[in-house]
Amino acid sequence: MSDFTSEFWSWYIIAIAGGGIIWLFYLLRGSSKADTEEGVPTGHVWDENLEELNNPLPRWWLVMFYLTLAFAIVYLILYPGMGSFKGVLGWTEVGEYEQEVADANAEFGPLFAQFEQTPVAELAANKKATNAGERLFVNYCAVCHGSDARGAPGFPNLRDNDWLYGGAPEQIETTIMYGRNGTMPSWEAPLGGEEGVKAVAEYVMTLAGRETDDALAAMGKEKFDLFCVGCHMPGGTGNQALGAPNLSNNIWLYGGSPRTIRQTIAKGRNGHMPAHSEFLGKAKVHVLAAYIYSLSHETD
Repeated sequence: MSDFTSEFWSWYIIAIAGGGIIWLFYLLRGSSKADTEEGVPTGHVWDENLEELNNPLPRWWLVMFYLTLAFAIVYLILYPGMGSFKGVLGWTEVGEYEQEVADANAEFGPLFAQFEQTPVAELAANKKATNAGERLFVNYCAVCHGSDARGAPGFPNLRDNDWLYGGAPEQIETTIMYGRNGTMPSWEAPLGGEEGVKAVAEYVMTLAGRETDDALAAMGKEKFDLFCVGCHMPGGTGNQALGAPNLSNNIWLYGGSPRTIRQTIAKGRNGHMPAHSEFLGKAKVHVLAAYIYSLSHETD
């Protein structure tokens, strides 16, 4: 955005905010003109004899409005609100956020730091640590994975010990710290259209031990071996280095109905797990990883 455009919008906002306050003062002033004479007719008459009179507003009401406008003026002097003017106090949302984060780290940092040197697998058996990890999970992870961590279509179940990128402690920490980006390309055209997609879907369901059309599945295997084994491996067991799902365990990230499987093959999928390192930090990620690890591993 050019400097001219920025300046224009700044003055535009100033005009609206400042002009609004001035207009309200004028409106209130006009409403209080009847203070000296009560019951003056306004000239508006309805139903032949129902006449509108100009009576003054109650004094306490006018004072309340004037105080509200005075507060607005003081606020706009102290805080941002008048275009590009930053306010006398120099308050910003970013500064407020950073201060809150700093205060929280100062108060709770030692709590997480005491667990940082304990291995994740060992920490998963520490009730105090997993309680802290659960609170982090509810705040940062439950919106996608659910409050019970059982996931939803497109968001992995963290309790079933089926991991796209590996369930070892260091792999879980890496996933949380740096995020993941999973891409399943569209295969409808390479597979020859709808019939090819249907054949491969039939074979994929065979890998998961489901009843299928044997002839169609055999046709699908030929295409699977040509196009799919590079990521999902010959037996469909997946590849955690790539985040390619295991297709042989009947666990489905986006749903396991024949229609959904065909849609996944035909149109592809794109999954994104955001990085949490910047706003959580290594110590909190360590505790959060221990909690997630505990969900799918028995601990004493």
